[in-house]
Amino acid sequence: MTAVPEKTLFEQMGGASALRPVTDDFVTRCLADTMIGFFFRDADPETLKLMEYQFSARGLGAEIAYAGRPVASVHARFKINGGQFARRMQILRETCDDHGVAPHIRDAWLAHQDSLRQLVTPQPAGECMPRRASGPLVEHVPAADDGKAP
Repeated sequence: MTAVPEKTLFEQMGGASALRPVTDDFVTRCLADTMIGFFFRDADPETLKLMEYQFSARGLGAEIAYAGRPVASVHARFKINGGQFARRMQILRETCDDHGVAPHIRDAWLAHQDSLRQLVTPQPAGECMPRRASGPLVEHVPAADDGKAP
């Protein structure tokens, strides 16, 4: 009797139909983020979504070709600091949680991304704000009341 091969994390997650919405939302959140979104201002969002999907799928064990350039060469022209790398990781964690990605898959995905840190930034792990990454960076402060009714 032949042993049944163990499912990849990609398969456990539900394959392309489960991963694609997560990577699309993740990229959308990164593009809109105040701390890291400017890195992507000249990039085509649909191309970014495709590359992120392919890269993430491969990282989760799928036999899907990644058509992008190597991680180090893509990021070489940017000065990415440790806090910005941490911000991206925080956005990925929150996106996974919001989409109900199983914790063991999310943690493996984050570990894979973190293993690439040296290729993206020379800085060690940095901190980013503990508030949800999708929230504002600054609290809204109402204007002073000048005594005039609207």
